[in-house]
Amino acid sequence: MASGGVGMAKLLAKGAVKQALDAFYAHTPKAVVHFNDLVVSSASGSWLTMADGAKYLDMNSGIGVTSTGHCHPRVVEAVQKQAAKVAHAQQNIFGAHEPLVELVDRLLGVVPPHLDRFFFCNSGAEAVDNAVKVARAATGRPNIIAFDGGFHGRTIGAMALTSSKTVYRQGFAPLMPGAFFAPYPYCLWCKTQHAGAMSGYHVAPYCEPFDDPGARACCGTPLEALKWMLKMQTAPSETAAIILEPVLGEGGFLTPPPGFMAALRALCNEHGILLIADEVQSGAARTGSWWGHAQFDGGAMQPDILVFAKGIASGYPMAGLAARGRLFDNLAPGTLGGTYGGNAVAAAAAVATIDVINEEKLAENAAVRGTQLMQGLVSLAQQQPCIIDVRGRGLMVGVEFGSPHTTQSGGVPQPCPPGFASAVTKATAKRGVLTMTAGAREAIRFLPPLTVSEEEIALALKVFGEAVAEVAAAHQKK
Repeated sequence: MASGGVGMAKLLAKGAVKQALDAFYAHTPKAVVHFNDLVVSSASGSWLTMADGAKYLDMNSGIGVTSTGHCHPRVVEAVQKQAAKVAHAQQNIFGAHEPLVELVDRLLGVVPPHLDRFFFCNSGAEAVDNAVKVARAATGRPNIIAFDGGFHGRTIGAMALTSSKTVYRQGFAPLMPGAFFAPYPYCLWCKTQHAGAMSGYHVAPYCEPFDDPGARACCGTPLEALKWMLKMQTAPSETAAIILEPVLGEGGFLTPPPGFMAALRALCNEHGILLIADEVQSGAARTGSWWGHAQFDGGAMQPDILVFAKGIASGYPMAGLAARGRLFDNLAPGTLGGTYGGNAVAAAAAVATIDVINEEKLAENAAVRGTQLMQGLVSLAQQQPCIIDVRGRGLMVGVEFGSPHTTQSGGVPQPCPPGFASAVTKATAKRGVLTMTAGAREAIRFLPPLTVSEEEIALALKVFGEAVAEVAAAHQKK
């Protein structure tokens, strides 16, 4: 035991997992939430093994990070080889290092062709902060518009653009000025939809093979509100960019209605406003295409800046921006950088990740397994009236719960008691499947590795169904 230590590792070695975890919690902040009191020992593919030997099917992927599955052999080999060559070659000291040159080559093959210049950093929040810097410098304008329910990170800058839950912002004011929020089209809770008995929104809207794209109809109110915002709150001449997650992540896995992305692009073009796609969670083939924005309106979003992180490097800290080259022209040398940005080992992991996704056709697997998952969840919704929405794309799927009396109110959704979704995640964990909540309402997200198999999705659906039934029955007794 190192001098001054309390012997937590020795407790683990003896099998005293609870004591070791209690000691660990005593030396780490309570502000870091832990959804499961588990200590991970090893992992492979879609499975995690705990220190006590228990195995769990992972439907979280570290919140969409281990895209190629845990410890994919090709990623492991790339990391091991690079760690033995050069672990760190700081980006300001050298022109580049070999893995970073390779990474730029790979990225040029997967990002939209008009995004031809890159900046590398460590996390999604840091990438968002730098996207704001680039947008402000390129336009000479101060303000950024984000959307209700969006999550862009926990740094002071990214936190100012986050509104998925108040907990991420409370107690940290004043935040970065110049942040404005527009309403996002949350059609499930739209009063216009309610007035029309949800005729424009189904349990599985705008997602083949369940509905034709025209089956979902937005009232247009959110887009109209955004246009009025440009007249009443932040003038176009003072608005540098609009930032949006193509699929809202922490906000509940919401997808935009047909026409919304195309209209957003047109509005930005009209006013010279840059459009930023925060693809931190929806990128890297997660939705069944390389980038989530390609799923909507034929990719009409055409972002000026694309933010990537999470699944791009299979668990290693790699993030960055892909942008139109001219947008960097107003930034003086020294205004971008960072000690660990573009780290050599993380870059090698990212190169291997991109190769695995492309060569093993993981985007295609995400689409097929995502359809299997959504079909299973829609079928479950027919048995469990507490499931009032199934949404998403590929292997980025959300389920929202409501009152089982929804069907008795003409299909208009009714909220369910707080804590319902959290209780379901605990019930799935009890059965050996890890899931997690999403958003301020009662929703659960599915983010399995892109390598997930048909059998693993079937197992997750079976366990999820049992968990929902258990929690629904318990609530009916109250």
